[in-house]
Formats: sequence, structure tokens, C-alpha cells
Amino acid sequence: MAAPSPGSDMFDEIVMADDRFHGEGYQEGYAEGSQAGAAEGRRYGALHGAKIGSEIGSYLGFALTWQHLLPKCTDEKNSKKIRALDSLIGMIQKFPYGDPTYEKLQDDLEKIRGKFKQVCSMLNIRSDFRVSTERSSLTF
Repeated sequence: MAAPSPGSDMFDEIVMADDRFHGEGYQEGYAEGSQAGAAEGRRYGALHGAKIGSEIGSYLGFALTWQHLLPKCTDEKNSKKIRALDSLIGMIQKFPYGDPTYEKLQDDLEKIRGKFKQVCSMLNIRSDFRVSTERSSLTF
């Protein structure tokens, strides 16, 4: 087999340059995209985790406050309210705060929201208020 001439190697390099540059560009873009995606994912997760934590915290504060406000009577009406509040508090305490990979996280969150709405209905309180992370302003 004859050795390739110097001219054919240069021609092969020119022809193959497009493929080589395409491959190098892909690798560089993939690496940069992976880094940017990981950073964006952390920001997104922190933001939405904080929102969920704030929401659940407000439900817990609401339930504990009403638990202390309701008289410890034995009448049927108040005992149902107290059982519903205890159930809501139990659900919140069992919520897996430290495990973001928990498969039923969204399902459990929806159950907590539903129980909160049920408790609000029993207490004749509107449940459609929103917890906001924006600046609150007081006007007179």
C-alpha cells in the first residue's frame, strides 16, 4: 500500500473540518447547557420549595390558632371541627419536607389543600386567600 501524499492529507483535513468543528461545538454547547440547566434547576427548585413551605406553614399556623381558639366543648359541632383540625395538623406533620424525590409529594400537597378547604368550610371562613411573597403594603 502506498503512503498517502501530503496533498491528500490536507484535502482530507479541509473536507473533515466541518464534521470536526460540528462535533467540538456540540460538546462545548452541551457542557455549557448542562451547567446553565443545573443552575436554573436549583433556582427553580429553591423558589418553588420556598413557596410550598410558606403555604404549608400558613396552613399549620392557621390550624394551630383555630385549635386553641375553639372551646374544648363536647358538642358534636365543635368536636367535628377539632377532629378536622387535628387531621390537618397530622397531615402537615407527616409531610415529607426533606425528601424532594418523594413520589406522592404533589398528591399529599393536594390532600392538605383539600383538608384546609374543608376546615375553612366548617369554620365558615373563606379559603381563597393567597400567600404572597411580594411586598405587602398597608394603606389607610
